Amino acid sequence: MPAPQGLIPILATPFDVHGELDLPSLRRLTEFCLASGVDGVAINGNASEAFALTATERRTVLAEVRNVTAGEVPVVVGVNAMSTVTAVEQASESADLGADVLMVLPPFMVKPSPGQLVDFYGEVAQACRERGAEVMLQDAPGPTGVQFPVETITELSRVPGITSVKVEAPPTAEKIDAVVRTCASEHFTILGGNNAQLCLEEYARGSTGTMPASEFVDLLKPALDAWNAGNHHQARDLFAGFLPLILLGVQPGIAWSVHKEVLMLRGIIASSTVRAPAKPLTPRSREALAAVLAALPSPLLV
Repeated sequence: MPAPQGLIPILATPFDVHGELDLPSLRRLTEFCLASGVDGVAINGNASEAFALTATERRTVLAEVRNVTAGEVPVVVGVNAMSTVTAVEQASESADLGADVLMVLPPFMVKPSPGQLVDFYGEVAQACRERGAEVMLQDAPGPTGVQFPVETITELSRVPGITSVKVEAPPTAEKIDAVVRTCASEHFTILGGNNAQLCLEEYARGSTGTMPASEFVDLLKPALDAWNAGNHHQARDLFAGFLPLILLGVQPGIAWSVHKEVLMLRGIIASSTVRAPAKPLTPRSREALAAVLAALPSPLLV
């Protein structure tokens, strides 16, 4: 399988009004992303409220999404364990259940040294390779507080089974620039995250993919296509039109509610329910979101 690249949204995990997993909404969301032309889908990540999912729910989400995608695109599954042994367990189980790529956060309850990062990812990658799955490094110092030196990423890019990195360490474009210079190849790809807020600058520096939330992928896809076709001015014009929506979706505490509120308003999921400690939108925040949606050049709501 080629290393993951392109537009790979992180799916929200829909809950019903009682806070229970909503599988029909999850199916509709997956189908919406496929219809929008995505290159893969990711689940059980930060934007999926993975911190609030039980182990059983994580397995259920993977089975449902795997069934809908039916091998059409790769399925990326987040791993957010706090030790090597638990990360190997979580990654191995997801690989056995059909994950193509494991997007692995570093352990962060106890901050690892660069040498410990190499050992940690090496063990996870070995377990995944035995099961036919790949590993994506997740460089996300915001939620983890773990620093991921470029030299460490470069060293890990040579480890069999580690085929990509998602760079979310600001300034992301500059870090991507450095990573591309030292370890980009056809066997190792560099992607951006942070809700794709700087994805065009990241593409300009050599990334070949981005992993945003899922509610605006049908708007982002044409902008990325224009960029990849060399129409950079058109891509920037398209991107500028929905950047305010992207920025609303990166606010600490309410980002998950923003993603789900838009998906609900679009009729893709049935409820915008989130689980604590994520917070629901206040009436004033809903008004602000409605104003941004109303100003979009390509209306999302019909």
